Amino acid sequence: MSEHPILVTGASGKSGRRVVCHLRDRGLPVRAASRNGEHVFDWRDRRTWDAALEGVRSVYIVQLDGTKLVRPFVERAVRHGVRRIVLASGRGIDDPHYAKDSGGVLTGIRDSEAAVRESGLEWTISRPGWFAQNFSEGFFADAVRAGELRLPAGDGAASFVDAEDIAAVVVAALTDGRHAGETYEVSGPRAVTMAEAVATISEATGRAIRYVPLSVEAYVAELVRQGWAPADARAFADVIEPLREGRDAYVSDGVWRALGRPPRTFAEFAKSTAAQGGWPS
Repeated sequence: MSEHPILVTGASGKSGRRVVCHLRDRGLPVRAASRNGEHVFDWRDRRTWDAALEGVRSVYIVQLDGTKLVRPFVERAVRHGVRRIVLASGRGIDDPHYAKDSGGVLTGIRDSEAAVRESGLEWTISRPGWFAQNFSEGFFADAVRAGELRLPAGDGAASFVDAEDIAAVVVAALTDGRHAGETYEVSGPRAVTMAEAVATISEATGRAIRYVPLSVEAYVAELVRQGWAPADARAFADVIEPLREGRDAYVSDGVWRALGRPPRTFAEFAKSTAAQGGWPS
């Protein structure tokens, strides 16, 4: 399949851009697609879908949360002659008690997985847990740089996974048919509390960073004072609930099964990110 470009949607995101880099490091042709990237692709603008899929045989799908757009996209991919799909999904979707789903995120993800499995194509599903990169590029990054992370996460722990491991699993699935039909739950090698995570980053950066656990009510109130709409603040607090309850503390074997090696530790992530200037003062 190497003569055809590999389509990577969400190519500017945490996993997508790493998948693009890994594929290009192998000398493989890549169509890096995103709303404002090399190749314009917008989930909400179906006019962009055909150009993205033209001549493609393998696709990495990073879905748009809260939508059911993967199913019609996969149907169109079939018509374009796509043969292999790797879907970015998420842990917890089999647990009805995992999180409040007022935005329909889990419902959409379940539909996406079903669409891929029913497509008749070679498929692989990646179910990563909480990204370690949330501390350097995502939800928690600004607070970590400011030296104080305030969250309603209590002493809950998560087996944070390095996005480099996620990308490596995805690339393996995109380029090797032996991964067809597999669902890989991807995590780090052990659970880490927020206090432990912040302490690890402090050690790696040589900077004082502290974690301040808040009640949900206090956290929502802080976000509202910062200008958030109350409903949005409550919805974001709900995102933290699985972390607070330790629902992502379990360790998965996806990296071992897909790559035959252990996943990177949180300390390895922190050390590498600090060395690359990931937390500038």
